[in-house]
Amino acid sequence: MFYHNLKYSLKTLFRDKGLIFWTFAFPILLGLFFNLAFSDIEKSETLDVIDIAIIDNYEYQNNTMIKEAFKELGSSTSNNQLFNIKYVDIDEANKLLDDNKIEGYILLENNDKKIVVKENGVNATVIKSVVDELSTNEKIINELVKDELSTNTNKDISKIYENVYKKVQNLMTKDNITDISSKNLSYTVIEFYTLIAMSCLYGGTIGLVAISNNLANMSDKAKRKSISPTSKSSMLLSSLLASYIVQIIGVALLLLFLYLILKIDFETNPLFVIVLTLSGSLAGLTTGVFIGTVLKCNESVKTGIIIAITMFFCCLAGMMGITLKYVIDTNIPILNIINPANMITDGFYSLYYYKTLNRFWFNIASLLIYSLILVLISYKTLRRQKYDSI
Repeated sequence: MFYHNLKYSLKTLFRDKGLIFWTFAFPILLGLFFNLAFSDIEKSETLDVIDIAIIDNYEYQNNTMIKEAFKELGSSTSNNQLFNIKYVDIDEANKLLDDNKIEGYILLENNDKKIVVKENGVNATVIKSVVDELSTNEKIINELVKDELSTNTNKDISKIYENVYKKVQNLMTKDNITDISSKNLSYTVIEFYTLIAMSCLYGGTIGLVAISNNLANMSDKAKRKSISPTSKSSMLLSSLLASYIVQIIGVALLLLFLYLILKIDFETNPLFVIVLTLSGSLAGLTTGVFIGTVLKCNESVKTGIIIAITMFFCCLAGMMGITLKYVIDTNIPILNIINPANMITDGFYSLYYYKTLNRFWFNIASLLIYSLILVLISYKTLRRQKYDSI
């Protein structure tokens, strides 16, 4: 009887035109619109080499680390070239800045690094970020040198610098972040991450239909089921499994459309993408079951609530711009911690940016825990439901 009900549940779901639209057609149409809107955005906003000046004074010449770092960042033969650097005195630097021939200049003075720019913008932010990063690295190295000087009784300078070099190398290899921005970074892919998250969470509408078809106060079909001799748990589980299958098919079609038609390269292992979307789809399905069992209103209202919640979650996760996700992470992190759309997109980020899979599996575990909590609440709610008459 389980397989019989599974078969007819699948037929019922595939005949629901509204459900098929929101599950299959809408995410693909939205993906097509995203591609049309963002196809040329990276070409128009490519970060060019930035013209800057460095005040070539005594303090700069004696800071080996900073000097070597900017030598690499300013080398035209380097794959990491970020700056076109002029080494001048402060008067010449101010003249170049006034003539708009440089974006800004850097002055090392009194053990401090000053940045002078004519106006704020992307280039000024890049210059500041690089200087801040170099300052942090310089502090780390200085601390390591002090540590070696205090522990090395032989005071062998070459040995000290060898130890410091090894420690710095260890720190770099332990860093989980992989710098692939110069070759592969595509910030428009972020929008497609949230699109996949949205598709997963739209499975809530399917879960809602499944649960409504088994609640005697929601539909005539459910009333007939409630008085049938068939096991209620068997019918409910088969309906939920059918809903999950339909949802997975919808997400799979979206992924195939993104990969094969739009040529969106997520730079990740396909197996991990499958695991993430399966977990995300389960979270979407259980959200629909939760809303269907807990709320006391008609199915149309519940469907509207699911769609509104899904779009709200995806908005917080970065669908309307990655800036909002950053603001939420910085100021109200609890919102994104409990946001299943953010768990899905964050799982993609972890695959894209990190060498290890720790953060990825953390997001998978978070999605499964989220789903389990909603299932338990829904189960307790269903057990308490009684009908005086149907």
